[in-house]
Amino acid sequence: MATYDLDEQERLDELKAWWKRWGSLVMMGLAVVIAAAAGWRYWQSHTQTQSLEAATVYEKLTQSIATNDAKGARDAGAMLIDKYKGTAYAPRAALLLAKLNVVNKDLKSAQTQLEWTIANSKEPAIKDLARLRLAGVQFDQKQYDAALKTLASTHSDAFAFRFNDLKGDVLLAQGKTADARAAYQAAYGKMQEDNPYRNIVELKLDALGGATK
Repeated sequence: MATYDLDEQERLDELKAWWKRWGSLVMMGLAVVIAAAAGWRYWQSHTQTQSLEAATVYEKLTQSIATNDAKGARDAGAMLIDKYKGTAYAPRAALLLAKLNVVNKDLKSAQTQLEWTIANSKEPAIKDLARLRLAGVQFDQKQYDAALKTLASTHSDAFAFRFNDLKGDVLLAQGKTADARAAYQAAYGKMQEDNPYRNIVELKLDALGGATK
């Protein structure tokens, strides 16, 4: 019995010594884990709240556009971009504002919003659409080299025919007929047979005297 008590006392002394040496580090590590868990829960809750609030503002934006309330649309769009930049709604708002500005002939503001969308969106399809529209705005401003540079950026195959078609328009405006024809042919080749826009590209090729293949 005495031996048993002695063994227990030795273990207890070892535990005390170990805790004296490492206890503060253990408590620190535990505090870090608890803080990280609390931070993660807060971040999830904050993200969800931000998304719900942004959805409400985005709905106001679309309603304002539908009722031709330009000021309301701009106010809602600006709020999304400034306050809800990290949500998926902000890049979409910038796209809508850019379109609104194009309609109102404010191409410089449209260009700024499209560039913001490209820089901030996390969705490849949104980035591709913004690049395509940016190239169109640059084309309308006769910034041909800038438009071609934008169109040369990486994009998904789903957008390939639209990028090539606009590239053909830019090249044709520069007087580069052969290059424009090649771009239109590339666009035509990327489209499905039932794509209604195929006929338009075919007309462009006919005007240039080029085959569709």
